[in-house]
Amino acid sequence: MRNLLNRFAKDESGATAIEYGLIAALIAVAIIGTLTLIGPKLDGAFKAVEEGLPAAGSGDE
Repeated sequence: MRNLLNRFAKDESGATAIEYGLIAALIAVAIIGTLTLIGPKLDGAFKAVEEGLPAAGSGDE
């Protein structure tokens, strides 16, 4: 029984999994924050491209 408790106390695989989960959550929060800030600018750029495409391809050949 004592051997089992010693192995359990030395086992760090659960802590490592939690650390990886926290890192993934932090990266996700950073991506969401970045997209929230940049989103309107990207929307404007895509709308400008969308408005320019019909004018560039209007020649029926």
